[in-house]
Amino acid sequence: MAQLSQTPLLDRISSPTDLRQLEPSQLQPLADELRSDVIDIVSGTGGHLGSSLGVVELTVALHYVFDTPYDRLIWDVGHQCYPHKILTQRRAAMRKLRQKDGPSGFTKRSESAYDPFGAAHSSTSISAALGFATARSLGQDVGEGIAVIGDGAISAGMAYEALNNAGARNQRLFVILNDNEMSIAPPVGAMCNHLSSINDPQIDTRSTEYSLVTGTPSTATVFEHLGFEYYGPIDGHNMDELLRTLQRAHATATGPVLIHVVTQKGKGYSPAEQAADKYHGVSKFDTATGQQIKGPVNAPSYTSIFGRALLQEAKEDPTVVAITAAMPAGTGVTTMQAHYPDRVFDVGIAEQHAVTFAAGLAASGMRPFCAIYSTFLQRGYDQIVHDVALQNLPVRFAIDRAGLVGADGATHAGAFDVGYLTHLPNFTVMAAADEAELMHMVATATAHDQGPIALRYPRGSGRGTELPDRGRPLTIGKGRMIEEGSQIAFLSFGAHLETVCEAADLLRTRGITPTIADARFAKPLDTDLLKRLLNTHDVLITVEQGATGGFGAAVLHYLSATDALTQGKTIRTLTLPDCFIDQGSPEEMYRAAALSAQDIAWRAEAALMQRGDKIYPRAVRKENARLK
Repeated sequence: MAQLSQTPLLDRISSPTDLRQLEPSQLQPLADELRSDVIDIVSGTGGHLGSSLGVVELTVALHYVFDTPYDRLIWDVGHQCYPHKILTQRRAAMRKLRQKDGPSGFTKRSESAYDPFGAAHSSTSISAALGFATARSLGQDVGEGIAVIGDGAISAGMAYEALNNAGARNQRLFVILNDNEMSIAPPVGAMCNHLSSINDPQIDTRSTEYSLVTGTPSTATVFEHLGFEYYGPIDGHNMDELLRTLQRAHATATGPVLIHVVTQKGKGYSPAEQAADKYHGVSKFDTATGQQIKGPVNAPSYTSIFGRALLQEAKEDPTVVAITAAMPAGTGVTTMQAHYPDRVFDVGIAEQHAVTFAAGLAASGMRPFCAIYSTFLQRGYDQIVHDVALQNLPVRFAIDRAGLVGADGATHAGAFDVGYLTHLPNFTVMAAADEAELMHMVATATAHDQGPIALRYPRGSGRGTELPDRGRPLTIGKGRMIEEGSQIAFLSFGAHLETVCEAADLLRTRGITPTIADARFAKPLDTDLLKRLLNTHDVLITVEQGATGGFGAAVLHYLSATDALTQGKTIRTLTLPDCFIDQGSPEEMYRAAALSAQDIAWRAEAALMQRGDKIYPRAVRKENARLK
């Protein structure tokens, strides 16, 4: 006997067109099936579960009321888009979510017409939706502009800018505020407090059955003062209320509308509802128990080592403080926060403010560590230039998630920080090759009061290196020798040193014994080490986990200025390629970037081959040709 489907309604939906054929009474049962499908999918892939579970009813209602993809539905950040992807022709593909050749964990224009605007960084949706709305008013054949933005994301500066502009333009635009009182961590700030006061049942802000606030001075929200018509707050898990409100707004709006929807992160799955982080990001898990299935951990993570080292410095120095932008656990500053809560500041999703806030602290004699992921630090670049570097203020930038990060893909890759920091005057830029080096670099940054300094380190576990009791300050601008060899010299910058050592092992099996050095600093360069390597080797190869224009470019620039490039040496710079690399495991991504151990060994052999038989043994040359 054939087994009955557990998702009979969802099985009928291949696109929102099918969804809109259902009766309103069928939408909540469909949402229940959709929620179960999300749980089942993410249990096998890992991913952002809690945020997606919280918007299941909202997703169904939006696709039911609006004519997607003609109407442009934009999900802010995008990590809550799993129900949206299931309903928009990608249900089967979701079994490879965040894996190589599978769907991205975020919205992505190249993936589907139902993703009109890609998003994996926060607070961009209102600006983009206003762009679509304005294009429509100018005659472009596009539908409504609809932005779904969370209460954490709407506190960021860019969202304020967009709300201000949209209110002034007074064009028809729909902003859905998904208020779950939760970002990755609990949200902070005055906007959070304002939304909480709106949600307080003792404060009457409902003047009609559709929860339309009248806008009188005693009840007006900040959104109404900015020129928006405001609906809410409404229950984001009450399908009837969602439909009534969305349909009314859609039928009557003439200008910008903000619909305040209150949801519960992790809704409908008790392990997520009960977890402190609401299962924001999970590995594979058992659906019955919620128990996450994690692989063996052979070494502590770089993030945890940073947190431990920062706490050690904070214990000895009362001027050490830490700033994070809505990522206290993700950056490891919770370790210090547990001991010194008054010296750790979570400013919310506000990287620009975080950088300048840190600059103000530094100008006051404090020793601030601004702990932000590489990909998010990009959002505060003008502040890094103008407020930190130009004024030569000793802000310490702890740059987590440097290099390729795996399942989060291209949007979260830490590919560009070396390039965008090393060309700034006054900056010192370091990269940790292992977790012990990271401890030393935290100590180095603490002691460095001569200007801004950055230390970068990757996501994930360390190498298992023996750790010192406490880090010791390094000599600024000095690298270290790892292994002495001949013919080829590898100069590694950062955490790819382990892969370089693996490549050296491969080369030894082919009769080549390379030298390996760890640069430690991209700025200032260890020019003495560079000269030594060039004087004693025919081939110099730099290796880094960053884009072109970074460490290797700095090396070439120095060698060009000293005429070393005309001395008959072969120099190669191995970097990430000039493209964005889609998600996969970190190993798969580095293979795609031609930075695996095998790739590095092959490229080293190729460099020797170009120098002829005098240097390059014929037997190895034939083996190289065979491998190629």
